[in-house]
Amino acid sequence: MSIIPLLQQALPSPAPSPSPKITWIKFERPTFDLVGVVLSSLGLAGLCALIALTLGLLWGLTIILRRRGRPPISWADHSLLLLEARRP
Repeated sequence: MSIIPLLQQALPSPAPSPSPKITWIKFERPTFDLVGVVLSSLGLAGLCALIALTLGLLWGLTIILRRRGRPPISWADHSLLLLEARRP
């Protein structure tokens, strides 16, 4: 005796679906949010500008503080001393 006829009797047969086939689905047309795109772009540009300003201020302060720690440079020591040159 085979097990296949017993399984066919035990399992219910699929019932035919009386509903008609669906050929299309209604959905809302997507909209483009131009105001949202512009505002998010301006927000991102503002964030980049704020970061650049902060980094520039920190860099400028480090340059100023480094120069204040060194003794001042005398231009007379490093110039060509053209005023003291003799005429031939």
